[in-house]
Amino acid sequence: MRPARGYSLVELLVVLAIMGLLASMAMPLAQMSAERGRERELRRALWEIRDALDAYKAARSCGAILPVMGVDPVEPYPPDLDTLTRLVPDQRLEHKGEQLRFLRRVPRDPFAEASLPPARTWATRSYLDGAQAREAVPDVYDVHSRSTAQALDGTFLADW
Repeated sequence: MRPARGYSLVELLVVLAIMGLLASMAMPLAQMSAERGRERELRRALWEIRDALDAYKAARSCGAILPVMGVDPVEPYPPDLDTLTRLVPDQRLEHKGEQLRFLRRVPRDPFAEASLPPARTWATRSYLDGAQAREAVPDVYDVHSRSTAQALDGTFLADW
């Protein structure tokens, strides 16, 4: 008679224990990878918005966009982030009839509450504010995350 072939219960339990140990070691790595991806998305969104703010300021400075009296701030920055998504006519003579838009849409802060509209996920800073100002402002000179969380490198997301 041939002996029965297969694995014993002890061998199966050892294999399952090893697989469980490997899975528990891989879980923190997967979570860190997901967090790193959200941080990368936050950096990209900040660059995109800040580039659009710089382009808006350049357009206002060269006369491509005229201020709307009583609505636009004195400084050449937009009154809010949604302004960057609207089409505005180019006022320069050589570009009459063309329209400018600085963002297709306002990117969302990946660390913000999902129920907020994208423009409300960001904290804004005015041209006249100090570097640490964190209040609503009449013009948008800079943006930062509203999150109080720390990044993987130990810095605070709101300081980026």
